[in-house]
Amino acid sequence: MTKVDVLLGLQWGDEGKGKVVDVLSEDYDIIARFQGGANAGHTLEIEGDRHILHLIPSGIFHESKINVIGNGVVIDPCILRREIAGLRKKQVDASRNLYLSKKAHLILPSHRLLDAAYEQIKGKSKIGSTLKGIGPAYTDKTARNGIRLGEILYSGFYDLYKSLKDHHMGIVALADWDYKACLLDGIPFEEYESQWFESIEMLKNFRIIDSEYFINQKLADHKTILAEGAQGTMLDVEFGTYPFVTSSSTVCAGVCTGLGIAPARVGNVFGIVKAYCTRVGSGPFPTELDDPTGEQMRVKGNEYGSTTGRARRCGWLDLVALRYAIMLNGVTDLIMTKADVLSGFERLKVCTHYRRNLDVMDAFPYGILHEPVVPVYQEMEGWDQDLQSLGSYDAAPSAFKEYVRFIEQEVRVPFLYISTGAGRKQIFKIRKAS
Repeated sequence: MTKVDVLLGLQWGDEGKGKVVDVLSEDYDIIARFQGGANAGHTLEIEGDRHILHLIPSGIFHESKINVIGNGVVIDPCILRREIAGLRKKQVDASRNLYLSKKAHLILPSHRLLDAAYEQIKGKSKIGSTLKGIGPAYTDKTARNGIRLGEILYSGFYDLYKSLKDHHMGIVALADWDYKACLLDGIPFEEYESQWFESIEMLKNFRIIDSEYFINQKLADHKTILAEGAQGTMLDVEFGTYPFVTSSSTVCAGVCTGLGIAPARVGNVFGIVKAYCTRVGSGPFPTELDDPTGEQMRVKGNEYGSTTGRARRCGWLDLVALRYAIMLNGVTDLIMTKADVLSGFERLKVCTHYRRNLDVMDAFPYGILHEPVVPVYQEMEGWDQDLQSLGSYDAAPSAFKEYVRFIEQEVRVPFLYISTGAGRKQIFKIRKAS
């Protein structure tokens, strides 16, 4: 039976999923996004040219591959339109191989106003939203107020839009907040709204499909499919560091609801992990380094959000959180990214357990927000060699290989690929897939 392989992040997002999907796309007929929205920022570097994708699957640069935005994704038409236009400038015509699910929900301009208003109200307790309207759109989806992409094909669409917008503006008014001072991507609300409707008209020219039937028919036709996740496991709305999480299911289970496939259809699960940890925005981060070492990681790894531009918080690799993510997702194969960033550190640390008072734990605790933990570290020898120039994994320094072996032994899942730079060719397959 043909199955859907899954690729997702195992940390707090920003693990380098875009590059890995681009590399793996060679082996698949279809690449499908199953959750999230434009808060994702998947970065690819192709022949020295940097591309950032927010909504479109990372297989779009392969002409022969079909790319699907699944029903579990929330779509801002303005951002999708800009993304399509940006691809066109690079001689990539997305209309040839991009398919959109009728059941994907739309992000309205007023969703973005709500996002900003809620963050204003929360003040110091804000979650660090990207202000893309993701949370309010998922809220409306759950509350059965949302508008799906398929509605743009029907005559009553504008009435649906106006009704939901009026509902949103009533909430904004209660917030005692001057929304007119809030710019959406640098422009006033009314101008953004006008561009939004222009974008809706543009999307009508794309293939808007019953994606659940499409995906399952392709499986019946023995086509290979890779499901691409956004954000990371530790931002999952159910299992992440709640409430400092995203609004969708970022774990493997989200593939079933986000694409409309049965659990038995899930095949290999590729989990991506940075050689260290990063996090954007607020929330618990046990191994965070608020010191020169953390700053060195940030600068060397260019750790600034591809969506927000915000500096990422940096810290040592956390195996407690990683084991938790592996368990939740049923990970079959690991992929390490940004291994090159750790070159030049004389000593490395890896968190193997947490300590709270006199208790040592190896499980990720429920109460981490209220009862902070102290990481227990294993120190390891570092290496000086620049991994970006490696010709093969065999040529890697012994200390780096020991670092990889140690992680594998601790989490009991092997690495499949090791990425040593941003370029397409700076990645090594070190064994066969499970």
